[in-house]
Amino acid sequence: MTFCAERLLQNNRVELVLRWIIGVTFVYASYHKIAAPAHFAKIIYGYYIFPKDAVNIIAILLPFLELYSGLFLLLGIFPRSAALTINTMLLLFMVVISINLIRGQEFDCGCFSFGEAGYTSSASQLLARNTVYFVFGLVVIFFDPPRKWCIHQTGGILSGGGPS
Repeated sequence: MTFCAERLLQNNRVELVLRWIIGVTFVYASYHKIAAPAHFAKIIYGYYIFPKDAVNIIAILLPFLELYSGLFLLLGIFPRSAALTINTMLLLFMVVISINLIRGQEFDCGCFSFGEAGYTSSASQLLARNTVYFVFGLVVIFFDPPRKWCIHQTGGILSGGGPS
């Protein structure tokens, strides 16, 4: 990594902006899912991956996990743990999307709104967007210097301070 890129990634203002981008995105993404869990359950069922018995549980729990993880990033409450939770979700989303890409199936991902006017997202676009958010999350996870506007933080992973 070049010296300039390394300095940029260790800048606490950059980390704050990335944390807020991810946080706002996940809080926004959770809103319509919390408001209409039955509709979100139909979208999850449309992936044809999850057992029927698990669809409703996923449709109820996932939006709240997105909401609280996003809020924790915005407020700076255990940001490393919140980013790790979000990156785990993103990784799982990418696996599910990849499976449907391999199948050649077009679908409404249910990420930010429910299929307005028959809109379906391109799986490759979804993968690219999720990859960008995943990289942003990695920056937050491996960020060592003191964070800006953070309610609760502990030492960095790379400096041996343990997870926050």
